[in-house]
Amino acid sequence: MTEPVLQVREEGAVACLTLNRPERLNALNPALVQALLTYFQALYRRPELRVVLLQGAGSAFCSGLDLKEAPDARALGVPRMLEVQRDLRDIMIAMRRCPQPIISLVQGAASGGGFALALASDIRLATPDARFNAAFIRIGLSACDVGVSYFLPRMVGSSVAAHYLLTGRFMDAARAQALGLVSTVAPWAELQQEARALAHDMLRASPLGLRLTKDALGHAVDAASLEAVVALEDRNQILCSQTDDFQEGIEAFLGKRPPRYRER
Repeated sequence: MTEPVLQVREEGAVACLTLNRPERLNALNPALVQALLTYFQALYRRPELRVVLLQGAGSAFCSGLDLKEAPDARALGVPRMLEVQRDLRDIMIAMRRCPQPIISLVQGAASGGGFALALASDIRLATPDARFNAAFIRIGLSACDVGVSYFLPRMVGSSVAAHYLLTGRFMDAARAQALGLVSTVAPWAELQQEARALAHDMLRASPLGLRLTKDALGHAVDAASLEAVVALEDRNQILCSQTDDFQEGIEAFLGKRPPRYRER
């Protein structure tokens, strides 16, 4: 049997997704695009899953669009190419909309669409050989694609973002960590352990608290004012305070034991 282009392993409340085209450096072909889109869009209605780990098989995270399987843009024309483009960009939108925090483990190349997948994640961990770039500009396209020009300036500032988007240069792991784009740089085995440890810590939060924290972080980036953010935070705290899980969290803290949350 042919191996799936997206391997999915769900262990309790944690889902591990592996881009599984190592012979093509996990380049995004139509099948992988559809698999990612379908999975991330479905997560909104899967509260039993609370954290997602995203990684690539083999030596690379994702080398971007698979040019060998890319459609002939001029032959398809504008309407059909817009559909193709929307399928790809909707992955990033679904990643931001889904209530589960997403941790990306990046090794080797994260180029073009692979860069976008990493940026759309909530947390990025990287191996020392990880490299990021907006490869689109090197093949005659704009570097501003599938959310990259939204995420990158907000994470590293407009000048640094322009440095990489206007040139297509690679950002190595050390530079990415210095800029705060990745939170950890370590060998692959240690990265796996760190990702699991992060997921474990997230699962110690109440399900509602974890979901609303991701939601608030996403809205706070674009909020018009401090007052707007504080109003959102106030709403979230009051919502959480009305649940049985809040009482359980207090009792567990005072009793010096792990909480046993029930609500989803």
